[in-house]
Amino acid sequence: MKPATPITTPSRVLYDEPDDGRPRFCAAPGLSASVVRRISAQKNEPDWMLNKRLRALELFVKTPLPNWGPDLSKLNLDEIVYFVQPEAAESKSWAEVPADIRRTFDRLGIPEAEKKVLAGVGAQYDSEVVYHNIQADLARRGVIFCNFDTAVREHAEIVKKYFMTQCVPVNDHKFAMLHAAVWSGGTFIYVPKDVRVELPLQAYFRLNARQGGQFEHTLIIAYEGAEVQYIEGCSAPRYDVSSLHAGCVEIFVHRGARVRYYSIENWSKNTYNLNTKRALVDEAGIIEWVSGNMGSGVTMLYPASILRGRGARSDSLGVAFAGPGQHQDTGAKAIHAAPDTKSTIRAKSISTGGGVCSYRGLVRVGSHARNSAVSVSCDALLIDDASVSTTHPCMKIAANEVDVAHEARVGKIGEEELFYLQSRGLSEEQAIQLAVAGFIEPIVKALPLEYALELNRLIELEMDGSVG
Repeated sequence: MKPATPITTPSRVLYDEPDDGRPRFCAAPGLSASVVRRISAQKNEPDWMLNKRLRALELFVKTPLPNWGPDLSKLNLDEIVYFVQPEAAESKSWAEVPADIRRTFDRLGIPEAEKKVLAGVGAQYDSEVVYHNIQADLARRGVIFCNFDTAVREHAEIVKKYFMTQCVPVNDHKFAMLHAAVWSGGTFIYVPKDVRVELPLQAYFRLNARQGGQFEHTLIIAYEGAEVQYIEGCSAPRYDVSSLHAGCVEIFVHRGARVRYYSIENWSKNTYNLNTKRALVDEAGIIEWVSGNMGSGVTMLYPASILRGRGARSDSLGVAFAGPGQHQDTGAKAIHAAPDTKSTIRAKSISTGGGVCSYRGLVRVGSHARNSAVSVSCDALLIDDASVSTTHPCMKIAANEVDVAHEARVGKIGEEELFYLQSRGLSEEQAIQLAVAGFIEPIVKALPLEYALELNRLIELEMDGSVG
């Protein structure tokens, strides 16, 4: 047996056997109409979903790769496996999940987390959801929390109305087209009018297949006056060939509703993380994004908020970490399409060992968005002289009587601060880790306690050995 490969995940360091869990069905590498039809048939989908998949495939084939941002030239889309079905059907009892898959998620702490603090939890292994549960009292109040495949079958009218229509249409960009063609698994959340979900819902996505792709779809609908918090975690083992993650998150925040979306993504360094996240926010609605991005070799991720109702609000808070050989191209977008709207974007990045962090953001204030307010703040921390930080902000303001502010700062940890900390008995590495912890404190404070501890621990692991 080959030695176990150490991997880091949002819960702890794992030692995983990449060959665990033989799939029931694994598509051949490459994408074609026959692969798309096989995925749809495997899921017993309605014709409208298959037609949408095939239309997206047509668009995908005709659309070139983006020529801006990180280098994607080494991503060979013909070598990716677009659907891997693990040897497990969905269960609501953790004991029924096959032992090898359960062992992976046990190491991630998912069952224990559900017992302690979560209202519901789902776990996805490669292309399929293998476990899903929700507290009975939420179900009685009309809350739906299920995997997305189940939603297509059991809540077809709602899904058909919202899935990749208004928020992220299938023709949005090349990787949205790809996602629409081959999506599999994911999460569906529906919160009825005036229902408040006090505890967070959680899903965990595990890309375990070598040379695989994962394309989970998350759809959250919060009706008038509803409130919900949702936490996503993502990880993958390390392989010597490229993997692809091109998920999609669509959030609908109706009048007076509030959604807080947390995400900690720690894909392995062979993974291209090309994700799409977007929210449509109606009158007096609030969307809050809290994100941590690290691990993947290349990330392109810009959570977007479209504020289309008067008084809608968006808050985006994120941190990215880039180490050797990594390019984290992250940021946020805020589109103000109605009066009295407000957006706040706070982005922090840490680069070490020659890693590259880029902030890429867009703010657009339409001509009808009078009395709107925008605040953008970008802070970058460079650990050494070999690392890079860049910013690419874009602001398009078409209205008068608006308040727009943007600031960006790049800095290194000062020698005086390090000397002071070392004079108190810390090593140089401990001193740097303490300074980094202070730098990311705003993000850590916004996370639930256990996830704050995880984020700190992950960054400590990434920083390990970065000095000397």
